Amino acid sequence: MSFNALTPLDYFFWALAVAALIVEVWAFVDAIIRPSGAFTAAGKQTKPLWLIITGVAAAIGLYGVAFLGQSGVGVAISILPVAAFIAAAIYLTDVRPKVREVGGRGGSSRQGPYGPW
Repeated sequence: MSFNALTPLDYFFWALAVAALIVEVWAFVDAIIRPSGAFTAAGKQTKPLWLIITGVAAAIGLYGVAFLGQSGVGVAISILPVAAFIAAAIYLTDVRPKVREVGGRGGSSRQGPYGPW
């Protein structure tokens, strides 16, 4: 007889996985809305490459949330959600600020008629 009760530690790791998924989806959506030219103008690779990186990160995060705690998942696979979170964090902390500075959101900028606001 096997009893699969979740412990408080299981809930904690599930909450961490959900938080990581939110960050990964945020990075992916942000990469979608930025103009393509802003990535190369900021010197941060290309938009399609960042869409692939953040999209794969979000997919891995979704898989991690959906199947967290399933038996049979090896140690080698458990590093993938960590790598996915790191990729999304790199986008949000390094790439996003530079791209926003160069290109704004979809061509709009924070410039008023008399300067920045």
